[in-house]
Amino acid sequence: MKPEEIIQKIEKELYSTQVNPELINFGIVETMGDEIVKASGLSNAGYYEEIEFDDGSVGFVLNIDEDYVSIVLLKNSGHIVRGMKVKSTGKVLNVIVSDKLIGRVVNALGQPIDGNELKHENSVYYPVEKIAPGIIQRSSVDTPLKTGIKAIDAMTPIGRGQRELIIGDRGTGKTVIAVDAIINQKKLDMGLKRVICIYCSIGQKKSNLASITAKLKEEGAMDYTIVVAATASDPASMQYIAPLAACAIGEYFMDKGEDVLVVYDDLTKHAWAYRQISLLIKRPAGREAYPGDIFYLHSRLLERAARMSDEKGGGTLTAFPIIETQGNDLSAYIPTNVVSITDGQIYLEADLFNSGIRPAINVGLSVSRVGGAAQTKSMKQLAGPVRLELSQFRELQAFTQFGSDLDEDTLKRLERGRRITEILKQPQYRPYDELSEILSLFAVTSGLFDSINVDKVVAVEHQMIEFIKKTYPETIKKLSTGAKIDDSLKMELEKAINEFKKINNYGTEFATA
Repeated sequence: MKPEEIIQKIEKELYSTQVNPELINFGIVETMGDEIVKASGLSNAGYYEEIEFDDGSVGFVLNIDEDYVSIVLLKNSGHIVRGMKVKSTGKVLNVIVSDKLIGRVVNALGQPIDGNELKHENSVYYPVEKIAPGIIQRSSVDTPLKTGIKAIDAMTPIGRGQRELIIGDRGTGKTVIAVDAIINQKKLDMGLKRVICIYCSIGQKKSNLASITAKLKEEGAMDYTIVVAATASDPASMQYIAPLAACAIGEYFMDKGEDVLVVYDDLTKHAWAYRQISLLIKRPAGREAYPGDIFYLHSRLLERAARMSDEKGGGTLTAFPIIETQGNDLSAYIPTNVVSITDGQIYLEADLFNSGIRPAINVGLSVSRVGGAAQTKSMKQLAGPVRLELSQFRELQAFTQFGSDLDEDTLKRLERGRRITEILKQPQYRPYDELSEILSLFAVTSGLFDSINVDKVVAVEHQMIEFIKKTYPETIKKLSTGAKIDDSLKMELEKAINEFKKINNYGTEFATA
């Protein structure tokens, strides 16, 4: 037979065979090292696509070159060798999500690591990378997310759907603020929806993670909290995926119309993990050896925080990214990146922390760009005087350290400022409800605590709040509406506080420290 006849015969036989072959994109391992595999072939593989190895290992594509793809390993059996077959799955890297995740501690792939089996019901898969909702799909932020921390709820209010950065040096109480905010969501006051909280630990020690999880359980917060963990002992790939997976889990609940709070603790270590992976796959290094797209990475992640419109279910996803600075340097690469992406920052200062002011919030550098839209009218009314009195106090304090003689008015302002500073101190894991915050701030800004010595202010504050809540239920009922404090309600509050001071013999004269 002629060659042409052979070809025609083979083609005829092939076309006559009724088969539906499954197209699988295969490749071959070329090199392997440091959790990065380079494989040739895989001509149809896409960015972030899951890749399976013959030995059961799993990875995802993070770089596509002309001759090979770079695969970052998530599950490594330790038996990957050169020449091994790999195949693409056609699936973008995703995490399994369902309501059963609430109360559990899971890794970056959504698998339980708390020792108990996790049986999903009505589960779905959410991609770890997703395009953020557009402007048309969103609504403006106007509902408060209360942290229970007086200094934050008054001066840097946070709204549901906002991105508020917590930034400061190591050991200044950044994680404590985030955990306090999670614990405070147990209180459902003033008709607000519940908040599902997701705490994402990135590169932390296992002992730190265990103590935080134990505290959340002790406070009953695990009833509405999911912990996503990629500890320091986990590979860089898991630390890189962890915040993306936490955000995907949050989006699942947001799409159901729920309110969600996601804490990323912390994105500095996330940036380190991404830098490590990027250098291993030989991407060009930029400033501080970070890859050029590190800004875009955090931008993509934080843009996914949103308040959805009513047509899209009305759910919200609030983000609390945490950034660790070195020596109060806000101008470093990663801090400036994340500051420019977020809607405000809570700046914690080591000097304030060491001087006993805790939470160590620098009022001058902390800001919330949502403003009073995310506050009740009564809290908004009190926030202005608190910030004004504090800023005046800080200026006068700097001026008077040279020991010059002071007039009576300046002395009074200094004493008032000391009492406000004392009131804003708060022990960790002790969030306040909003009524207690309002009573406390009203008393100190109205001068009703001027007759009490500074060292007694906190003890008196607790007694006063308890007294008014028990003795004046009608006044508390009016306050709980969140409406503006009018003249009649102001007189009621002043009367209640003065009665409390009279009963306890706290006097009316101005007291100096």
